[in-house]
Amino acid sequence: QVQLVESGGGLVQTGGSLRLSCAASGRTFSTYVMGWFRQAPGKEREFVGTISWRGSGSTYYADSVKRRFTISRDNAKNTMYLQMNSLNPEDTGVYYCAASSRPWTSISSFDSWGQGTQVTVSS
Repeated sequence: QVQLVESGGGLVQTGGSLRLSCAASGRTFSTYVMGWFRQAPGKEREFVGTISWRGSGSTYYADSVKRRFTISRDNAKNTMYLQMNSLNPEDTGVYYCAASSRPWTSISSFDSWGQGTQVTVSS
C-alpha cells in the first residue's frame, strides 16, 4: 500500500495560482501512475490529470484544465505536484491525489488515495 499526503491548498482569487503537492510513502516502487482528482460540493469526484510514475513521466489532462494545470513529479522525493494557473471559481473543490499499481482505465483503477486538500477560488 502507498500512503499519500496532499498539501498546498488554500483560498485564491480568480486568475490566481496555487501549487499542490502529494507526498508518497510506503510501497512507492509499485506505483505505475499517479493522478489528481477533485470533488466540488454536491458533485461526484472528477478526473483532473495523471502522470506516469515510470519512464518519461507522460501526462494526460482533462479538457477543463488543459493549458492551465501542469502535473510534474520528483521521483527522488516521491512527490507529485499540481501547478494550477488561471484559476476560476469552477475549480473550487477538494483535490485528491491517487496512485495506481497498474495502467488506469477509470477512477476505480486507483487503489491509494490521500485525504484531500481544499482549494477555494473566490470571484
